[in-house]
Amino acid sequence: MSQAPAPLLQNRLDVHDRKQFEIKLEYQPSGADDETRYLVETYVFLPASLNIDAETYPRAAFYADIHNYVRFKTPVMTLEELLSSDVAPLARLEAGLLTGLVSESELVYQAKMLSCIFRGALRRFANGVDEQCEGMARGPSEGACARLESDARAVTAGARRVLERFRTWARSANRYRMQEKTRASIRLVDEYLSLTVEQFFRKAVADMDTLPRSGVYIELRKDLMEEVLREEQYRKDAQLRSVISPTGDNEEYMHRFGFLKKFCMNILFLSARRAQRRQGWEEVLFALAAGVAMTFATAVAFWAQVRYTQASLNFFLIMVVGYMMKDRIKEGMRRIFSQVAARHLFDRTAHIVDPVTERSLGTCEEKVDYGRAVRVPEEVMALRFRDDFITATQGELSETVLRYQKQVVLDVDLLPRTEQGVSGITDIIRLNVERFLRDMDEPEYALEYVDLEDFSVGRVRGAKSYQVDLAFRFFVQEAGQEKVSLQLVRLVMDRNGIKRMLRLYPEQPPRPEQPMRSAA
Repeated sequence: MSQAPAPLLQNRLDVHDRKQFEIKLEYQPSGADDETRYLVETYVFLPASLNIDAETYPRAAFYADIHNYVRFKTPVMTLEELLSSDVAPLARLEAGLLTGLVSESELVYQAKMLSCIFRGALRRFANGVDEQCEGMARGPSEGACARLESDARAVTAGARRVLERFRTWARSANRYRMQEKTRASIRLVDEYLSLTVEQFFRKAVADMDTLPRSGVYIELRKDLMEEVLREEQYRKDAQLRSVISPTGDNEEYMHRFGFLKKFCMNILFLSARRAQRRQGWEEVLFALAAGVAMTFATAVAFWAQVRYTQASLNFFLIMVVGYMMKDRIKEGMRRIFSQVAARHLFDRTAHIVDPVTERSLGTCEEKVDYGRAVRVPEEVMALRFRDDFITATQGELSETVLRYQKQVVLDVDLLPRTEQGVSGITDIIRLNVERFLRDMDEPEYALEYVDLEDFSVGRVRGAKSYQVDLAFRFFVQEAGQEKVSLQLVRLVMDRNGIKRMLRLYPEQPPRPEQPMRSAA
């Protein structure tokens, strides 16, 4: 049975921590066109009391609060495919060591790729356990229990076989003459594989907390935790410090885990090299403004020279006034052209570059607008009008609208290809909301409360929060076809940061639209 093609654009909106909101975008060209274009529009609706506008929160400050990661999508393989496929990293590691025709850097690359694919497989398993447990909590069934048991046993067995084969290969590699850096890299990959088992198997057991603690359910927990304890003992025997302490602060554990994740996944990350495209166009417009002003000043000088003698007071005064007008014309046209550039050109442009091949895979352009410069589309307003608060207060209570646009154009011919097709790109955007919190009131108040039995007066806790809506429009244009989808979420925040995110309305199904506008 053929696998259904992956959507051209997937998104995940979530709270990363108290101060950061995360947008994860998955760009997956189908390969039907040489070029695929993506446009993401984010509309942020802020209460006026937060004092956010173009003056208090300029573009430079907004971009400083955005942290962006761009990388290749992790290749999707099951544990069984990792063990059986001839193109899987395990097979390539074994073949490379056997033939001796592969460089040490390639061996390290394949070991890291193995850890990335392995992590993806265990993450999908853990997420699947979470979904199955939620479904069973609503209505348990024997079929769901059987699937959960089958999946868990298959993954635990598969993960153990992957680790055994990799460690057998690593012991064989140690018998060859290799640079110490290569040996250290292999040891770090091994440690990360072990920690990956612990991370996702612990998560799976934690997600099973709502299930009964008897019968097959307790056996599943036991099997998963046995693998966790086996890997923990493996790291202890290797005298590694990445072991959780029930009584300590686990600072060393967290540091090593974070470092190993970055070390192993850096093979997927792409670089964004800034280009000054808008600055070049602005310089042309400013030069045009200077030319118009100089034309006016020269015309005045010619007229005055014909009308008056150069030594007269009138000639002198006309030349002074002409220079004054020239200066004001120049500055006025610079402001006009700057506004035109801000309306029609992106603020920043970057080339997405593969650091290994140094090839530019596409371009990324960004733009932010405030207040009156933002025209909220009708379909976005329609989503918000489902809330009576929003509907009733339109035109009565002011709010600030901030629009952030990001356009990505990918050159499909330059993207890597796998057995599944064109390799996609993952784009992670983290927005730091700390500036939004500065003018918020105290997060807690004491409310007077009257007891109805004896009418005594006491105090109860009152939490002060603010609600910030984020509306998204996702555009995809490929092979003459365009799809548009909408989504709306709400951040509930107080002065300490983000308290929670509400998914007001699920993602709207894609629908055809007019040709994509680059930056309206």
